[in-house]
Amino acid sequence: MAETLVKRSDKKMFWGIPATGGSGTATFTRMKGFTELSGSKNPTEYERQYVDEDFARTDVTGYSPSWSFAFDEFVGDAVCEDIVGILDGEKLGTDAQRDIIQVDFTKTKGSGGFEAIKRTVSVIGDTEGDSTDAYTYSGTFRTSGSPITGTATIATPAGGNSKDVLTVTFEEDAEDSDQ
Repeated sequence: MAETLVKRSDKKMFWGIPATGGSGTATFTRMKGFTELSGSKNPTEYERQYVDEDFARTDVTGYSPSWSFAFDEFVGDAVCEDIVGILDGEKLGTDAQRDIIQVDFTKTKGSGGFEAIKRTVSVIGDTEGDSTDAYTYSGTFRTSGSPITGTATIATPAGGNSKDVLTVTFEEDAEDSDQ
């Protein structure tokens, strides 16, 4: 059996745009126009060396995942507008948090769904306007809580295919909903 390479474009991120007025369910919209979106696990380590041993021991005691990001600003793109609103408005606390979903389009789940992980992240801005070609923003999305595993179901545009997916719905796994 031949191995299949997983392309970067096979794992897409979706941004939870809050419902108008702040009540209701967020719409998870594809994060397009990003030139960087790389994740780091940022493990917390407990390292020690016992007096009766020659080598140190290390245990992982936690994680603080984050994603460094950079994107070109597009007028009319709901994700860009929401993130720019957070950064330009210098929002704080929960006003600077959103849910994101990472969908792995190489792993089907259920009937017509894909494996997905949902997280709440804080938007931490860094720079803007670094390019002479397009107006850009960069920073870090840092997690604010535990991951929630589930199933993402795509909403394919009329006449499109799954590669053209613009929005998804998310259903939490039963074992995660008990927490």
